[in-house]
Amino acid sequence: MSILKTKPAVFAVGNMYQIMVPVESESLLWIKCGNTCYYDEINGVLRSGCLVHKVCVPMEELDNVGEYTVYCRKIIKRKAYFTESEEPYQESFKFHPVSTNKKKILAYQIGDAHNHVDGPVAAAKRFEEEYGKIDFLVLNGDIPDHSGTIENFDTIYKIADRITGGEIPIIFARGNHDLRGSFAEKLTDYTPNENGNTYFTVRLGNIWALVLDCGEDKADDNCEYAHTVSCSPFRKRETEYLKSLIKHPDEHYMAPGISHRLVIAHFPFTQISPEPFNIENEIYGEWTRVLENEIKPDLMLCAHMHDFGIHSSDSQNNRFEHSFTVVIGSKVILGSEPYFAGMGLLLQGEKTEIVFNDDKEILSAKNID
Repeated sequence: MSILKTKPAVFAVGNMYQIMVPVESESLLWIKCGNTCYYDEINGVLRSGCLVHKVCVPMEELDNVGEYTVYCRKIIKRKAYFTESEEPYQESFKFHPVSTNKKKILAYQIGDAHNHVDGPVAAAKRFEEEYGKIDFLVLNGDIPDHSGTIENFDTIYKIADRITGGEIPIIFARGNHDLRGSFAEKLTDYTPNENGNTYFTVRLGNIWALVLDCGEDKADDNCEYAHTVSCSPFRKRETEYLKSLIKHPDEHYMAPGISHRLVIAHFPFTQISPEPFNIENEIYGEWTRVLENEIKPDLMLCAHMHDFGIHSSDSQNNRFEHSFTVVIGSKVILGSEPYFAGMGLLLQGEKTEIVFNDDKEILSAKNID
């Protein structure tokens, strides 16, 4: 009998897949890919005291093999000697990487789900009905409503389960609401990251993506946070990370075979914001300059505003000068009758199409030059 709470979520981080699996009870977990087993372990000790297991598998290996098997052994009683456990449950999954040979790449972005599952999933399925199966999913922040309860993290995995089935990659970005609540400090135990950092790069087929994390959307001393955040120093460290990337462009956004460059950030920091959201002018200005002058992304994908928007170089909403297009792609109405509409992305040669839709209809589709 399965003790997996949902199917695995295959998150893409750097050159690895972080396969994360929520479980119903204390267990040991490992994954077999080809002839190699990869374990959820810390310095040789298999983890059992966790609700979400994480196993890192090299992208190249899983891409080539095209399937993986999850093994999960339920712990009856973990002891210093002769731990009691059940025979392992196992389940296999096909995996479809983003192919370098595919002429059209489809992706879907969900942001600002705020603990809702049905609406976001239905919107993604509606997009697939119109355009075909997506090649990867983007979860762009505020998927849980907050980090005040550990159960809120289940939203991430329920959405991932119903859209990807553990068979395609996911890119995950943290949102500002994710920083709120007693479990916010443990978020990296439940979501992908690179050495504890919630900003990183990803390579999927011919696509290179940079995931940025703005942290909270107001100044650290705002009374709403009650002294619980330190995002300004965090953003300064992220600035140094950006500067480190441009020292080795051939290893990142200028690597052989790259045809599309994306930036994924929950908060659209390139856009004008009113008080008290107009923070970090110097830092966000520096980020924009690095993107504009060095990385030169095709698109920046954002959420946060609970609305749609496509902002090109001449947009009056631009806070800083830039030539890349910023797409805000999650329209959300919360309350007793919640509404969700998300964003589809089509990459086909030099053609890029942005699609906004809800669970019933395609609301708009626009080609981006």
